Amino acid sequence: MSIAMSTPLKLTAAVGAIAVLLLSACASGPKPPDWQLEAKGSMERSVAAYMEGNSRVEQAELERARSQLARTGRADLLATAELLHCATRVASLVFESCAGFEKLRQDVSAPQRAYADYLGGRVQPQDVALLPAPQRAAAVGDAGALKSMTDPLSQLVAAGVLLQTGKASPAVIAQAIDTASAQGWRRPLLAWLGVQAQRAEQGGDLEEAARLRRRMDIAQRSASGAKAPVKEAAQEAAKEIPKENK
Repeated sequence: MSIAMSTPLKLTAAVGAIAVLLLSACASGPKPPDWQLEAKGSMERSVAAYMEGNSRVEQAELERARSQLARTGRADLLATAELLHCATRVASLVFESCAGFEKLRQDVSAPQRAYADYLGGRVQPQDVALLPAPQRAAAVGDAGALKSMTDPLSQLVAAGVLLQTGKASPAVIAQAIDTASAQGWRRPLLAWLGVQAQRAEQGGDLEEAARLRRRMDIAQRSASGAKAPVKEAAQEAAKEIPKENK
């Protein structure tokens, strides 16, 4: 069996755009191999759990996906899981090193390295062309980039990139909130509401800030059964926002 790099392992609509860019798999017939199906399902559940605020389930499913992908011996496939994992962090305004990917960096493709740099808000001008078309605009600071994206996770990631590079307009923040709310993604919703509330307070609009805090309380109440302290995570995210955004 030869390994083909042209068959993408597609995830749900919420993460499909990133997966199509990054993850290709070995296809030997009409039925995908077990590792591919297991990895796909685990990554879908991992992303959903994190965005909903359940870190315990997210981590368990991520480890299952890593285990299945490691069976192939392919750094590029394992790197995809790490990038998707890190993309959920950027979408939720948790700006940190993508440590799992960095361990694999020297053995992955140029587009994967470019995407990792994009997540970190440091993609080089010469590498922007390696990103999918919708992400290219966000990578160069175009606040209107979100309008061309139909995938909600891609929208939130782009908004996160714009925020950490100091280029997120009020419209970008509002769209990120609407996107997270429409998907029922509690973790990024709390993070983005926190940013909007912070800006309202700094602008002297205490009534609007209070309204946003009440909305955050509603979202947090719905997290009573979740294992992750998502409100605290939102507060930590606000601390990590670059000064020019505050």
